[in-house]
Amino acid sequence: MHLALILSGLFFLILLWLVLDFQLGKKKNLSLVSRNETAILHGNFDIFTHGKKLFADYFHELRNAKQHIHVLFYIVKDDEISEEFLSVIKEKARAGVEVRLLLDRLGSWKVKKDTIEALREAGIRFAFSNTIKPPFLFYSSQTRNHRKITIIDGKIGYLGGFNIGKEYIDEDPSLGIWRDYHLKITGRSVNFLQSEFLIDWHEYAGEDILGDPMYFPVIADGDIRHRFVPTEAGQLEQNYLTLIQQANQSLIIGSPYFIPCKKILAALLSAIKRGVQVSIIVPYTADHLLVQEASFRYLRKLIRAGASVYQYKKGFYHAKTLVIDDKICDIGTANFDKRSMYLNKEINCYIYDPAFIQRLKDILKKDMNDSVRLTLAALNKPNPSRTLKEGIAAVISYFL
Repeated sequence: MHLALILSGLFFLILLWLVLDFQLGKKKNLSLVSRNETAILHGNFDIFTHGKKLFADYFHELRNAKQHIHVLFYIVKDDEISEEFLSVIKEKARAGVEVRLLLDRLGSWKVKKDTIEALREAGIRFAFSNTIKPPFLFYSSQTRNHRKITIIDGKIGYLGGFNIGKEYIDEDPSLGIWRDYHLKITGRSVNFLQSEFLIDWHEYAGEDILGDPMYFPVIADGDIRHRFVPTEAGQLEQNYLTLIQQANQSLIIGSPYFIPCKKILAALLSAIKRGVQVSIIVPYTADHLLVQEASFRYLRKLIRAGASVYQYKKGFYHAKTLVIDDKICDIGTANFDKRSMYLNKEINCYIYDPAFIQRLKDILKKDMNDSVRLTLAALNKPNPSRTLKEGIAAVISYFL
């Protein structure tokens, strides 16, 4: 009995510490962040949906870099494609190109100390973002820099859902073909991607070069109207609400993880009620524990209200997109989940060009054709194991 009291007291103290740590850390972070979205910009865009094609183009552009390469990834792994990527940027650094590499500390935990030493010996400036640090150890362990940005010579930018690892080039047999959306960007708006990278670089590497004009060449505008929207610490929730409320006819959401907050769910249900056709694409097979079960409670309500939910079956679906009628599409790094809304640093691109939006809608139509419709009958079929997982997922959905 005495031991049980001690253990229960210890459990309560740990729980209290976690709650206080998280809430105080969140409050401190909210006091520091500011909004930095752009006005309407003009650039040129290409979109990649397959990893092998993306990385063939990406490595080609890296090898052609003349002055500087700035890279931010959430994940770089310890495998063949990661080694090729690191070899390319080491080769460029040795040739005199300035290379800065910023990786999320937890997302890229497989990058070893000797790998980092080899990068620095080659002349690469390297830093980890979002390391666990006092005084808010638990909160800082949950925040991530989920952005994936590359800027080459200040003239070519990449932004989207792909990281560096074998699964992203279809070499994980448990996931199959990896379906994702990644933008290649040229034109003057690349300057904004550069500034966002350098803001993060200053925060985590301590080097302030944001005011150096050599990183911001004069570039002509492109043809496609768009703007970039970086978010963190809860800013994404309001952005999603604003987008959903603008829908009059159709709303398409593509995300590997569908775990919306109460306000977002209510906005989606309200959109359906006013006649908006809501379509959602999610994976058929999950890549992480409990994320699929966490989505079911929301998908039931939406299907019951009239939404169409598609489970992608031709591999793993990792794209992050929203399409509002024929007037706005959003492609970026943010998932449609609470972690991206409240904990991660993300960056999305809102595109207002009718021709590009139609191109994306054609891609989404193909992805829906490669999917199966999720039904209420399937979701409500008795399954004790799934029910248990759904219960657990509901409790920890904020952190999935």
